[in-house]
Amino acid sequence: MASVSFRNVWKKYAGDVVAVRELNIEVADKEFLVLVGPSGCGKSTSLRMLAGLEEISEGEILIGDRVVNNVAPKDRDIAMVFQSYALYPHMTVYENMAFGLRLRKTPKQVIDQRVREVGKSLGIEQLLDRKPRQLSGGQRQRVAVGRAIVREPAVFLMDEPLSNLDAKLRVEARAFISKLHQRLGTTFIYVTHDQVEAMTMGTRIAVMSAGELQQIDTPQNLYDNPVNIFVAGFIGSPSMNFFDNCRLLEEGGKLFVDARIFRLPVPQKRYEKYRPHVGSDVVLGIRPENIHDSHFTPPGIEPASIEANVDVVEQMGHEKVIYLEESGKTFIARLDPRTTAVVGQRIPIVIDLASMHLFDKKTEKALE
Repeated sequence: MASVSFRNVWKKYAGDVVAVRELNIEVADKEFLVLVGPSGCGKSTSLRMLAGLEEISEGEILIGDRVVNNVAPKDRDIAMVFQSYALYPHMTVYENMAFGLRLRKTPKQVIDQRVREVGKSLGIEQLLDRKPRQLSGGQRQRVAVGRAIVREPAVFLMDEPLSNLDAKLRVEARAFISKLHQRLGTTFIYVTHDQVEAMTMGTRIAVMSAGELQQIDTPQNLYDNPVNIFVAGFIGSPSMNFFDNCRLLEEGGKLFVDARIFRLPVPQKRYEKYRPHVGSDVVLGIRPENIHDSHFTPPGIEPASIEANVDVVEQMGHEKVIYLEESGKTFIARLDPRTTAVVGQRIPIVIDLASMHLFDKKTEKALE
């Protein structure tokens, strides 16, 4: 078992291309950390530097108390599961899982015991004699994970291991990997571009963009308190609605957000926080789940009523996702499935003021 530390880590390529910029992350022993962000943000490069598959341009990476910058991948006590699974096609499942142990010259009896125990725990003991081509995507994924487990590494690294699975299998595999982490009690570092995977699996999430760490926190704190517009828009599905042309105003001792197409009062408990920004241009953020049908407004919210035109209705069964339009601005609401809204109708909706987010228009940082 081991902690992992990235300390001022940079990755630069020829031509002044910076893939990772001054990355600082402390991963506790037994933690499940998810690196998340869009394609090209540097998350996989960071994982590959930790694995020893990419050289570090500057900074240090530690596994436990040991700096591993110049340690060979095989000596880092890590195991990695790749997006492609990287199984040897000419080997059986048993041989694929045993391969790493054989390279270490582990005794045959120990190899056999570990492979069969792990195979049973993953529900693939009946597949040990098959070749990868005879397996489904979900079975190959379990074999790749099993190959990592038998080595009993200090740290598990996973690089988008579920991206090749269909939607149903992805849900099952998420639960499987989460249970595996709980059972093994080992440090997991997991890379994905899917924020749903990140929110459901990680004990903490590190959000990256353009090679830089934007925010690292628990899933709930990222959702409730994003530090900037990028994090606010990336975490949550559908993503947060942003109203760009807003101004924070004070009238008669009360604060308002003037979004031009509507005006919302600011909850009084936010006055102390927002008053220094009165007169500033701001971006208003409202999550789709904080917009409600006026006929099905949940109790306990701070409501503000407006009207908007229904542009698109998506029936999801447990909810209706409604695309609303007002004065040329389109935004999304997740409404109660009982709502009767139809395309072309103008409907009253309620916004939960307690869940509004305000960002500085220039810096894109959350108002503090």
